[in-house]
Amino acid sequence: MSRYTGAVCKQCRREGKKLFLKGDRCYTGKCAFERRSYAPGQHGQGRKKISEYGIQLRAKQQASRYYGVQEGQFRKYFLMAEKQEGMAGENLLRICESRLDNVVYLLGYANSRRQARQFVVHGHFRVNGKKVDIPSYLLKAGDVVSIKEKSAGTDSFKAILEANGSRPVPTWLEKDGTSGKVITLPDRDQIAVPADEQSIVEFYSK
Repeated sequence: MSRYTGAVCKQCRREGKKLFLKGDRCYTGKCAFERRSYAPGQHGQGRKKISEYGIQLRAKQQASRYYGVQEGQFRKYFLMAEKQEGMAGENLLRICESRLDNVVYLLGYANSRRQARQFVVHGHFRVNGKKVDIPSYLLKAGDVVSIKEKSAGTDSFKAILEANGSRPVPTWLEKDGTSGKVITLPDRDQIAVPADEQSIVEFYSK
């Protein structure tokens, strides 16, 4: 599956719920989902009966689009989750939460996950003092994520830090200025993703 390059607001409308793909804009009246909450396209407002498979597919699509993960990678995460102790669905979401681009966004160092992914690719972040430019890099408890000193001094990052200074940080993360630490990997009640993980497990278990 190639990277989606179209209007991300259409993805929220297609899934029938906000996926917060545009960061702060999603909390304003400019949000396309607030104005047109029906699916895009000519038949978007038509009533459709969704099958059990359709429900499971939508759950999988919602989660993968929320994190900006392609299908092949998402399936790989599911196979990893199955091999871990505990419930596969919760393990899957925990893996997605621990991605570097997601943690960068949650710490307030980017306005959206898409922007966070771009920043990571461009080498603006360090993990435990070492450059990591792979958005899918999976963090562990105790890892420290920091903005490169040179990058932190740019106007763009200064503006982001100022704008997101009051944004709440999840309890499983700790933030101190331009660096943040993964205290522990999150439990299900600490993960805000709007998805039904049990339906995702059923989708991949067929």
